[in-house]
Amino acid sequence: VTLHQGELVCLLGPNGAGKSTLLRTMAGLQARLHGRISLHGDDLTRLTPAQVARRLSIVLTERIDAGAMTAYGLVALGRHPYTNWAGQLSAEDEGVVRWALTAVGAADLAGRQLNTLSDGERQKVMIARALAQEPALILLDEPTAYLDLPRRVEIMRILRQLTRQEGRAILLSTHDLDLALRTADQLWLMAADGSLQTGAPEDLVLSGAFGCTFPSDEVTFDLQTGSFRLLEQPIGQVDLAGNGAGAFWTMRALERAGFAVEQGRNGAPVQVEVLNGDGRYRWRLNMNGQSQICLSLQALLDVLENKR
Repeated sequence: VTLHQGELVCLLGPNGAGKSTLLRTMAGLQARLHGRISLHGDDLTRLTPAQVARRLSIVLTERIDAGAMTAYGLVALGRHPYTNWAGQLSAEDEGVVRWALTAVGAADLAGRQLNTLSDGERQKVMIARALAQEPALILLDEPTAYLDLPRRVEIMRILRQLTRQEGRAILLSTHDLDLALRTADQLWLMAADGSLQTGAPEDLVLSGAFGCTFPSDEVTFDLQTGSFRLLEQPIGQVDLAGNGAGAFWTMRALERAGFAVEQGRNGAPVQVEVLNGDGRYRWRLNMNGQSQICLSLQALLDVLENKR
């Protein structure tokens, strides 16, 4: 497999497949069992630690207990491969540290102690530290773990921006499948047996490889929605008429309640039409020869539940 400059690649797979092991091996932190790892055509094992550190950086999941160290101080550690024996920062090094903090949107955190940062802020600083090494390749092991949804999206946006604007190659492992599908240029799918499939996210979805990477008797990957859904026997069928956001969320609500939803199925015993007038949604339910208007999705679900 090959990583190219300017690409954001997400490494996906079930727990225990070996994603972290692969990242550590690529970074030279673990000895490889077989094969060859090349950086710009050079065998990784033939490079000195300083040479490796100038070409790649890695951000692991382990939290660093840095005491009262500031964010600036941590990012400055990324300049270690370039400093003299005393570790003194030159004016150029100082400029790179400031640039790295700015690149990840963390310039305002420079003077903060690490133990006062939130998980999202700390992760941005860790990425800045990796960026301060000025590597061609950045490896990250689950960088969005423990973050809330807005922070996960922000971190992925930052990483994608670094590939686009700075030309870095970035490989990260993640369990956030939806974000990976939406943001990655390439996916590396690692199955439970350690085998690897690579390609554009959409190609891997359409070929069935994405769904097969996460086999389960309880969930299945839905090609139509690009998400996993529970495998349950439907409690009934509903024909849905409508479009746009109203129809999308109506379908979500009906499927969550256990109904199989189809669109354009004439003659279905239960029909729901999404109405949108004056900026308000309403739902017309036709069932058992009767028609009624529901003013909310909860009201619609309540009626369907009571009339089953």
